[in-house]
Amino acid sequence: MAQKKANPAKKPAAPAKAAPEKPVPQQETPAPKAEPVLKEEPAVQEPAAPKAAAKKKAPAQKAAPAPKEEAPKKKAAPKAKAQVAPEAAAAPEEKPAARKKAAPKKKAPAKKAAAPAQTPALEAPKPVEEVPAPAEETKPVAETAPVVQAQEPAPAPQEPEQPKEEETMSYAYDTPRRSVAFIGSECHPFVKTGGLGDVMYALPRQLVAQNCDVRVILPRYACIPQQYQDKMVYRGEFYMDLGFTGRDYYVGIMEYVWDGVVYDFIDNQEFFSSGNPYLNLVDDIPKYCFFSKAALAALNYMNWIPDVIHCHDWQAALVPVYLKTMFQDSPVGRAKTVLTIHNLRFQGIYNIPTIQYWTGLPDEVFSMGALKQGYEDANMLKGGLAYADRITTVSHTYAQEIQTPEYGEKLEDHLRYHNYKLRGIVNGIDYGMWNPATDPALAVNYDITNVLDHKWQNKMALQSELGLVQDGGKFVIGLISRLTNQKGLDLVNAIVPQIMDGNTQVVVLGTGDKIYEDTFRYYENAYKGMFSACIQYDEGRAHRIYAGADALLVPSRFEPCGLTQLNAMHYGTLPIVRETGGLKDTVEPYNTFNGEGNGFTFDRYDAGLLLDAINRAKTEYFLNRYHWDEVVQRDMAKDVSWENSARQYKDLYLELTPWG
Repeated sequence: MAQKKANPAKKPAAPAKAAPEKPVPQQETPAPKAEPVLKEEPAVQEPAAPKAAAKKKAPAQKAAPAPKEEAPKKKAAPKAKAQVAPEAAAAPEEKPAARKKAAPKKKAPAKKAAAPAQTPALEAPKPVEEVPAPAEETKPVAETAPVVQAQEPAPAPQEPEQPKEEETMSYAYDTPRRSVAFIGSECHPFVKTGGLGDVMYALPRQLVAQNCDVRVILPRYACIPQQYQDKMVYRGEFYMDLGFTGRDYYVGIMEYVWDGVVYDFIDNQEFFSSGNPYLNLVDDIPKYCFFSKAALAALNYMNWIPDVIHCHDWQAALVPVYLKTMFQDSPVGRAKTVLTIHNLRFQGIYNIPTIQYWTGLPDEVFSMGALKQGYEDANMLKGGLAYADRITTVSHTYAQEIQTPEYGEKLEDHLRYHNYKLRGIVNGIDYGMWNPATDPALAVNYDITNVLDHKWQNKMALQSELGLVQDGGKFVIGLISRLTNQKGLDLVNAIVPQIMDGNTQVVVLGTGDKIYEDTFRYYENAYKGMFSACIQYDEGRAHRIYAGADALLVPSRFEPCGLTQLNAMHYGTLPIVRETGGLKDTVEPYNTFNGEGNGFTFDRYDAGLLLDAINRAKTEYFLNRYHWDEVVQRDMAKDVSWENSARQYKDLYLELTPWG
């Protein structure tokens, strides 16, 4: 729709070039008085007002007062309606676009005539609401039509970038509204153990901006901070049978509304009273069998029937199975389902009798094509994949990798069978949480315009905080990760002595396997002042490492998406990654010949190749600093926000629900 509405502005482009020829003599003479028109831009709110002021160049000196401009506002508004409508939704974010459009200067007169026309486009939403004007008001506009046609297309020379900006911003509001229920086991800031918590927090908020009605359904764990518990509102309660247990279980619903997203917490102290969301399979299997069924029952109870139910990982994988069997004839049974795989390694596998006891699902569900795995096990994630209407993963490359024996975790055949409904959508990061210009955790805030001036100050502050040698010339490598084999730490362990050359410092932040925790503590002692091992997870320190490090290491064995490399790029820290999963989708290898790329990569899982990638990065840093700085700014300019990802999810929802 954005492109269709942009076309009318392009048609009069031809007269726009010819039009400035007439007023050229008039514009050059009162040049000093054309400037006040620019100064009055902030006060102008209607598109037609500046045009009317620009038309009468000679009388413009007398007609400058605001009262005379306000009179023709409503008359000219109908004329501008076609241009204003597509920008109504995009108004808040069009200021950067306006600056970009003002950059190309063709003729001085054209610039002065066009400048007033930009500001009304930014503040257009108000006239749109006033526009039910009668057709009679168009007559005064028609009287000045000969001049208006000469001036109205004035923005046309600046129009080439307009369709892109409108298409990006207004798309969200031009698509039909959809209601979506998110069901998952964690969500920032209530409870978070990994990337799933970030997705459950950021994606619903962005979908609200994409014209979606969103609810997030979570367990009410006892570990949720009290500040959020106190703000929850009682929504209702009911009792629900569960499997073959022979008893009914209490289901309470506590509600919390935040930034347009409704969070509904399923309350049951019998299942959610522990201080940790994940304990062991013996406890977790009954817990999430209950949670998946209770979430669907709660939607029926609240009489809020979504168009799409979006489930996440194995903890919510039984939702599509319940929906197509036990809830098929209930109101919520008409909803479509999407199941997102965040990490295929965790699948919820247990013996069939136990899962059948807690779910009460019919025997046909425990067939080889659905939940059954091997001879006697049931796989909750496998069942969800079979019954879901669409399957998504968190990157394009990972969607292909999980169909191979190397990455398929024994589900590659099952995924290849269902590959017609499988696709990858890369995650984004929340700019409200990760923004070096406003981040309160940093020593010095910065953005793309002054990163080269201030990033080194954050490096010095980080060195001071961690007890490292303070030297802005050192090459600082950060590593923020869970300390497990999946993250490629065996490769890092093998090459640390070769990295530590006197000009390089390494900072490690994270917890995990004891073998790696002890190894990094040893290196901290062996390379005092050059190696720092922070065996903990400190959110504020993570932000400071992103800002103070020169490069970030992500040598994962496999990585469904990865958020650390996105955070690093947004903070001007270059990623050094292995080409797998989301790392391959988001990091383009730096090319020393043409300067393209935004990081340093290696392909095979090999310590020597990791060392080579680090050495290539150090070579650019020490010998070609100008090129290094170019890549830093390129990374900060790259759009890694959730907006594009949310748009792809919205398209997926519309594909599943073509009605309306």
